[in-house]
Amino acid sequence: MNRLISIGELAELKAVSVDTIRRWEKEGKLESVRTDGGHRRYRLSDFVEQKTGKTLAYARVSSHDQKADLDRQDAVLSGYCQSFGWEYEVIRDLGSGMNYRKKGLTKLISTILDGEVVRLVITHKDRLLRFGSELIFSLCEYHEVEVVILNKKEDTTFEEDLASDVLEIITVFSARLYGSRSSPNKKLIEKLAKSLQSD
Repeated sequence: MNRLISIGELAELKAVSVDTIRRWEKEGKLESVRTDGGHRRYRLSDFVEQKTGKTLAYARVSSHDQKADLDRQDAVLSGYCQSFGWEYEVIRDLGSGMNYRKKGLTKLISTILDGEVVRLVITHKDRLLRFGSELIFSLCEYHEVEVVILNKKEDTTFEEDLASDVLEIITVFSARLYGSRSSPNKKLIEKLAKSLQSD
């Protein structure tokens, strides 16, 4: 835990800009050490050991056939939490990113409201919800829960995200109207998926 990290790594850890880190240092809110080359480095232990308590890690996939991805998320989250020696629990969830009533998400919110959580770790922002993850982040901020997002970089284009969002909206609402197992609904979804992928 005495590892030194760069200003960029610290900014990513705290979810702020590099300029904010520099300002905090000028204001005396944090301290850095200098390398032989004059670069700023920060003691990781100064930032990851401030809070003690339960860490929740949240993994979610949309369907049963994505179990391999759910296992991968679980392994990544577990490895990250273990590397810091945190006491943690991984909540695994199955369901659409537009479903606010998922069992795991409900448990996550209840545990945060109970004041038992000091840290939330997720692989990507949209693992919580496709739309409205900011609500969960606001809840975390109110209860002083640190949020750690492991992958902040966008791996997809705007068009790919839009197509995925539209398909998920159609899937959710058509399932509610016609029943998720109805044959017409499945055919409709398959046609829409093909048209979105071909664009």
